[in-house]
Amino acid sequence: MMEVEKLGAGYGEVSVLTEVSLRVAANETVAVIGANGAGKSTLVAALCGLMPARAGRIVHAGTDVTRLAVHKRVRRGIGVVLEGRHLFGTMTVRQHLTLGSLGARTPQEGEKRFGVDDVLMLFPFLRERLDDPVELMSGGEQQMVALGRALLLQPQLLILDEPSTGLSPLVVKQIMGTIGALRARGMGILLVEQSVALAAEVADRAYVLSVGRVVHEVHKGEWTRFLADDKLVNTYLGG
Repeated sequence: MMEVEKLGAGYGEVSVLTEVSLRVAANETVAVIGANGAGKSTLVAALCGLMPARAGRIVHAGTDVTRLAVHKRVRRGIGVVLEGRHLFGTMTVRQHLTLGSLGARTPQEGEKRFGVDDVLMLFPFLRERLDDPVELMSGGEQQMVALGRALLLQPQLLILDEPSTGLSPLVVKQIMGTIGALRARGMGILLVEQSVALAAEVADRAYVLSVGRVVHEVHKGEWTRFLADDKLVNTYLGG
């Protein structure tokens, strides 16, 4: 679904990512884990088009999207929920979901289309809050709105940037359950997350990012061995 080959990106004269390569398939949840400053948010920005790549390429569903603008990547099937959610405080839940529908990709024949009812089935609590401004909602409720808006873009690949930040354990559990439901629908998920325990709970595989480079890959079935390697965890993830 997505292949990233030797991606480089940065700010001004500062290089943040160096030759980052990774892949995400359909029906797969892949995590990118790393300590603060590892380059995770820069990677998200480069993948969704908010930051230009300096080197390498990004291929999604067989198309090179490296130089495409953000909205064109969305139309190609790449959705993202950025850290901080980036909602409009005075706008209602309904208006945010409408925005997602307006910018949606046209699903291919045979693909399951996300509708507002599908979002409300995933997040039933939102059904009674449709006409409430999001600024009156908790962080967890806002995260549900941001996820719902992204799903209505009809993504094939959904990138989640630190979705657990600032949320209660109960809400995090619900969000992680949603990831499982999306994968069951055939969606690819790229989970960018500082919490190793959370990534281990939901991801099939993971890439460990450190100082802008992929320094380790956790293959399917290797989570237990990886988490037991104290030297590896302490060196790259801060314990």
